[in-house]
Amino acid sequence: MTALKDDRPGLRDMRRLVEPAATALGGSPGARAATVAELAERDGYTPDFLADMPVALPVPTDALAEDVTPVPGRDDGRLDYTHFSLVMSRSRRLALFTAVNIDGSALVSVPRGSDHWRYDPRIDRDLQAGPDLYSRNPLDRGHLVRRTAPNWGENASIANDDTFYFTNATPQLAGFNQQTWLGLENYLLDNARADRQRITVFSGPVLDSDDRVYRGIQIPEAYWKVVAFMGEDGRPSATAYMIEQGDGLDQLGFMFGQYRTYQRSVARIEALTGLDFGDLGDFDGFSNEERMTGVRIEAEIRGPEDIRV
Repeated sequence: MTALKDDRPGLRDMRRLVEPAATALGGSPGARAATVAELAERDGYTPDFLADMPVALPVPTDALAEDVTPVPGRDDGRLDYTHFSLVMSRSRRLALFTAVNIDGSALVSVPRGSDHWRYDPRIDRDLQAGPDLYSRNPLDRGHLVRRTAPNWGENASIANDDTFYFTNATPQLAGFNQQTWLGLENYLLDNARADRQRITVFSGPVLDSDDRVYRGIQIPEAYWKVVAFMGEDGRPSATAYMIEQGDGLDQLGFMFGQYRTYQRSVARIEALTGLDFGDLGDFDGFSNEERMTGVRIEAEIRGPEDIRV
């Protein structure tokens, strides 16, 4: 597979190896579920977070728009948390996507504490995949918005706890977070911290109608990320990534699998998910190359040295 060589400057020290860290499992000590009134005060995702690069939330298109879980008082189905937001799928009981603002100049280290997942009280529990899905099996409650990503500024502890709602959980095979996906997340977060840079990260599952059913929930076989940031030359930039866990799933249960991570175009993520990222693809070298050549481009990522921005 061939990757487009893009000479635009981006996140610093592209060749630096980032070692996978231990999986974050818990919220801060004494964490509790916030009330509906408290959650209503959350600031959520900010589209103008990046200087000179407004980045709107992706928009579900066609049939996907009809699958958005309704949220009282919101026409767009958006659930706001501290420094991030998400939109849920009504049919799948999982997030369609999450969106988080990360300020690398203000990141705060928040201790993990106990594992304290809870339902979001703003929508019915039967619209959220809860603890029954994850008990007595190799499925992890995988964070879509990583626990440490929104932990910046004076509300870092609240942001940390907000990542432990089931709306932000997705079924991932045990070991998923120990593979290249976590290395990619570490790479993005550590470079944002080193550069004191702001970045925006969208994440979500690929919800395929053929996904196999387990305990009444269809288990996604692939996950994606789209990252937006300002390059060192001041130009807007975007990149997209995908990891597949389908090879680790079989019809009888779950097995530890070999996960494969790819860098792909924003346009390809749009096609696979039914989400419209607006003009974000214009800032992605892979998407631009695909439009010019008509040839799909992807590159397998085995380590941070394979990432192109």
